[in-house]
Amino acid sequence: MGELVIRPADSWSDLCEVFGPQGAYSGCWCMYFRVTNAEYRDLRGDGARERMRELVESPGAAPGLLAYLGEAPVGWCTIAPRTEFVRLAGSRVAKPVDESEPVEGVWSVPCFYVTRAGRGRGAAAALLEAAVEFARSQGARAVEGYPRDSEKKLPAAELFHGWKGLFEGAGFVEVARRTPTRPLMRLEL
Repeated sequence: MGELVIRPADSWSDLCEVFGPQGAYSGCWCMYFRVTNAEYRDLRGDGARERMRELVESPGAAPGLLAYLGEAPVGWCTIAPRTEFVRLAGSRVAKPVDESEPVEGVWSVPCFYVTRAGRGRGAAAALLEAAVEFARSQGARAVEGYPRDSEKKLPAAELFHGWKGLFEGAGFVEVARRTPTRPLMRLEL
């Protein structure tokens, strides 16, 4: 199928190919963390699709990265300043470790989506590594993730936050754990 390559998500058709007609997870279109609960209820499905389309087609930094095997898009992760993911502010899992620390300069990788064709080929690890470099190139001072941590094997549908070992493999360290299965992982740049 080809070599794994990571590119900024600036192709709407490629993102649609990765997400499929359902918009990745249940019509989310990776908008869940970018909007409030009320907005998400109104957006879910077609509204979320159009909002993500606007982000992808806007000039400026891409809202995430796409993984390709050869020319076929097979994966996605979202990466942006933490402040762009409005739900993180109220999240028990993702709230800042030190409330006095400014969140400016902290970037987040809250979601991944890898197609069946991309699974088992290192797409998530390549996406995370590229996300760190992308954030660094944009002036980030740290990158955070909020993965799952479980002793049992989880289905792919439950790993959209990534998994602890994925983040550890990229040099992230656990800086907080407010629930048994969701550490806050951080990489200082």
